[in-house]
Amino acid sequence: MKRFVISFLVMYVMLLVFGFLVHGLLLTPEYGQLPNMMRNPADGQAHMAFLMIGQVFFALAFVWIYQRGKEDKPFVAQGFRYGLAMAALTVVAKFMIYYAVQQEPGMLAVKQIVFDSIGIVLMGVVLAALNK
Repeated sequence: MKRFVISFLVMYVMLLVFGFLVHGLLLTPEYGQLPNMMRNPADGQAHMAFLMIGQVFFALAFVWIYQRGKEDKPFVAQGFRYGLAMAALTVVAKFMIYYAVQQEPGMLAVKQIVFDSIGIVLMGVVLAALNK
């Protein structure tokens, strides 16, 4: 249980840090060009609790699935594979669907997919290291 809690806390912090770096800094100028699609900063802050709770669920599931499927193999490769699988399942699917249903520039969708996938793969490697 201790390993689960530590893994969850580390993954949660990584989600928040990567999310802030990618969506709060790198892509903010592009989001600013989509005022009819994105919340303004004040409205975003008013809904921040939903983001934080959503990240809790993601981190819990991310750790739980990894710990249930972990194999006795080198952790870096295992974490990398897990990160790629989770990126495909979550990031790639999510942003491709968003692109299909929202009026979003294609290059923005590509950046969202690339940046968030990098973060999820790094999280997979860190999670594997924590659960050697």
